[in-house]
Amino acid sequence: MALTPDYDSDPERFRLASRVTRKYLIGARSLHDHIASKLLNSGAHRVLDIGCGEGALSDALPHPPPFRLVGLDASGVLLRAHPAPRVRADALRLPFRDGTFDAAVAVNMLYHLDDPRRALREARRVLAPGGLLLVTAICRTDSPELSPVWRPEPTTFDAEDAPARVCEVFGEVEVERWDAPLITLPDPAAVRDYLMARRVPRPAAAEAATRLATPLPVTKRGSLVLARR
Repeated sequence: MALTPDYDSDPERFRLASRVTRKYLIGARSLHDHIASKLLNSGAHRVLDIGCGEGALSDALPHPPPFRLVGLDASGVLLRAHPAPRVRADALRLPFRDGTFDAAVAVNMLYHLDDPRRALREARRVLAPGGLLLVTAICRTDSPELSPVWRPEPTTFDAEDAPARVCEVFGEVEVERWDAPLITLPDPAAVRDYLMARRVPRPAAAEAATRLATPLPVTKRGSLVLARR
């Protein structure tokens, strides 16, 4: 299954990443808020959130949402916090019939997979004709201000390659990019938490945080790729 190793064994790291982003985001709405706005304007009646986690997209929508939102994740621990309907399943083998959904979303999750193309093909399969795909990816040069102490590792689905990878399956894409100081970490504790959320062990994260001046603006870089079936 497509599952980051610690999502079930240490879900607090996932939760820490979400808290840090929400707490220190400045001057912009969250990525999930942006995607929610697009879905609300899409006319979709059935939406699949692939890699839904504990429900960040659901939280960004009106309650109840004006469409049927199905959350899908490989982590049983995270999925328990997501409102129903929710399904524990693998993004590489979606347990739905062809053409079930009007839109499918995958927020910063395809990089977990050895072969993201398989998941993209599955997403295309479960979309109805004209259905909308929205996927996001992070740049290899994200958070450059942290480069003296930490750099992102290359993945199978970085923002630099994401449009081409989606295009291989869907044929045509639209791309929205972001590259701006969207987060400000006010003190060493915030820097430590930001690093821990990115799998830096706590002692190393705490030590690294002392080597960076705060408040620290952090440039976020990535892409939202949209495609139609």
